[in-house]
Amino acid sequence: MVSERSDGSRVPVALKILIAGGFGVGKTTLVSSVSEIRPLQTEEVLSGGDHPDDTALVEGKTTTTVTMDFGRITITDDLLLYLFGTPGQDRFWFLWDELSQGALGAVVLADTRRLADCFPSIDYFEQRGTPFVVGVNCFDDNRKFTIEAVAGALDLDPDVPVVLCDARDATSARNVLIELVEYVARRQLTGASR
Repeated sequence: MVSERSDGSRVPVALKILIAGGFGVGKTTLVSSVSEIRPLQTEEVLSGGDHPDDTALVEGKTTTTVTMDFGRITITDDLLLYLFGTPGQDRFWFLWDELSQGALGAVVLADTRRLADCFPSIDYFEQRGTPFVVGVNCFDDNRKFTIEAVAGALDLDPDVPVVLCDARDATSARNVLIELVEYVARRQLTGASR
């Protein structure tokens, strides 16, 4: 997994991972909580304008990602993950094709209060054959559902991992990323294709 330079020094493998999901689900929060560098964020203040955002159930939200969030995490000395948080609103989806180029896979964050908001992300990755896991962001006031109930509601293939997480917690966010890397590795070992 690690290549060497001509001087014998090791070069870690860098993998690109997308963090996707609906508006206000916690993508920026996840990238911020786990990134070991100060994340690059393209947040702008919400406005009514031509495309008012539905802030029902996310009343405290005052900003939105308009291009991407970027962060980095070192999993091991030999493995770096570069995280690209996608914008959640459909008016910014034209950016997804560029952001997804070269991605190992994706985390689709889900909020059980607005589960339907993650369907466009799931559809996007399924149509392109991009491996993904679903991270159920467990907000404090959410009704709790089992992993099986969420997977069933999203009509996921049985092999797609669903992980409960808290995007605010670095360990929890890191575990979702590790689950994605392990899932991709399992798929490559078994030669599975979607």
